[in-house]
Amino acid sequence: MPSITSLTLREIRLQLREPFRISSGTSWQRRILLVELHDADGVIGWGECVAGETPHYTAETVDTAWLAIRQWIAPAVLGRPFEAPNELHHLLDAGMRGHPMARAAVEMATWDLTARRCGVSLAELLGGVRDEVATGISLGIVEHPDQLAERAADAAAQGYRRIKLKVQPGADVAYVEAARTATGDATPLSVDANAAYTLADRETLRSLDRFGLQMIEQPLAADALTQHAELQRELDTPICLDESIWSLARADEMVALGAGRVINIKPGRVGGFTAAVAIHDLAAEYGIPVWCGGMLESGVGRAHNVALASLPNFTLPGDLSPSARYWERDIVEPPWTMRDGLVAVPYDRPGMGVEVDRDYIRELTVRAETLDA
Repeated sequence: MPSITSLTLREIRLQLREPFRISSGTSWQRRILLVELHDADGVIGWGECVAGETPHYTAETVDTAWLAIRQWIAPAVLGRPFEAPNELHHLLDAGMRGHPMARAAVEMATWDLTARRCGVSLAELLGGVRDEVATGISLGIVEHPDQLAERAADAAAQGYRRIKLKVQPGADVAYVEAARTATGDATPLSVDANAAYTLADRETLRSLDRFGLQMIEQPLAADALTQHAELQRELDTPICLDESIWSLARADEMVALGAGRVINIKPGRVGGFTAAVAIHDLAAEYGIPVWCGGMLESGVGRAHNVALASLPNFTLPGDLSPSARYWERDIVEPPWTMRDGLVAVPYDRPGMGVEVDRDYIRELTVRAETLDA
């Protein structure tokens, strides 16, 4: 693998088809940071930083990621030879603390570049085994239970393999009950609190057991592993950890404490594909199912998630909705589509399996910077 000769940062703005509300806030537009790598032979790899506009989901933001890549990550990787993309992960892991989303954007672009150089799909390079991956949908918080019931019924009719309901205190039990009534007992439902509850809400959380949920995702704070373990002992419903799992070590601690029974692996959250695959392997060793969550990514980030979700222990439907779910027009060709609740893994095309629409990217770009070796 020749060394990386240039790295281009681009910030684009993509308007959502409709506002998306979770317990920590509402999004109308996504500021998206894209990373484009070139090697000495002109091969290109793409990455997407999943950090948000504000430090609500994690401490990182689009602006902190831009700074981290420009100041520390790019100088560490430009012009340096790598035999394999996981070497880049270990270099960055040893050389800096924090900034996993910034590091992931560059590391995952390196995986895409490597797959293109080798003439294989990104999924194959990662060790994927599935031709199709099951997809779920995430429904944001709405004003009334009836609205959620209508949206859940519509999602079930579209064929989604799992329907996730965002919840928060005051918008939980009655809303879940309405969605369950509307979709029937056979429809896989889950809820996601984005850390909106505390152990003082344990009665509310226990009351969700009666709805036969697939999981309760991240009910408590990200650093509350012992509290999650205490809560899990009181619940029949499996707890799934998301924000709490930012590294392989944290996943190992979750297992040791019994803090949950499912892991949501977002490669951008854990520092890239190398860490994501390691967490996948650890979970498989202990019989813990995993699935791939979403961060309102563009088609670039969606491509990376689909490739990761093709690995064998991704046995639960991921947040891999097609492009049209969020965007009037995506930035990749072909756009991501779904059939019978399944998304096809593009093994027949090298790299991430889709191409970036450069003309559209130029229209959307609000700032750009190229760094050379």
